[in-house]
Amino acid sequence: MPILHEDIFEHPPTVIRGIMMQKLNLDFEENDLILGIDPGERTGLSVFYYGKEIESSFHSSVEELVAHIIRVLGGLRAKRKIVKIGNGNMGIAKQIVTMLNLNFCSSFELEFVDESKTSMKIKNFNQRGKRDMLSAKYISQRDGYRHSILPLSMTG
Repeated sequence: MPILHEDIFEHPPTVIRGIMMQKLNLDFEENDLILGIDPGERTGLSVFYYGKEIESSFHSSVEELVAHIIRVLGGLRAKRKIVKIGNGNMGIAKQIVTMLNLNFCSSFELEFVDESKTSMKIKNFNQRGKRDMLSAKYISQRDGYRHSILPLSMTG
């Protein structure tokens, strides 16, 4: 019977959900952590762990988004940590990558994903953020051009 200690509650809900899944899926092979990001005025975020979506959210501030991503990447163990960013707004995408690089001290994989046709499928969702979150979900499921990011603390 897996036991959760109370210090788990210091983590954001996404990490708590992930830790619970980790404890329940001990024999499950595919423990990749995949974050799909749809950069824009409102940036959509979709987090997949053990093949299931454990977060769908949107963020208005890049700083707040990056701080949140770092808590998720740092809080969950995974064989591979992959950050997939849509290429629809490269200005914001590069800002996110730069801030992640400066502030996250472990390695992760980064993919820029072709974002075309991700919001076409969801035209009728005009509620704020719904479209951004769904686009982020599509982005997390696509393959892009992959870079391995080594933290500046290791390379610089």
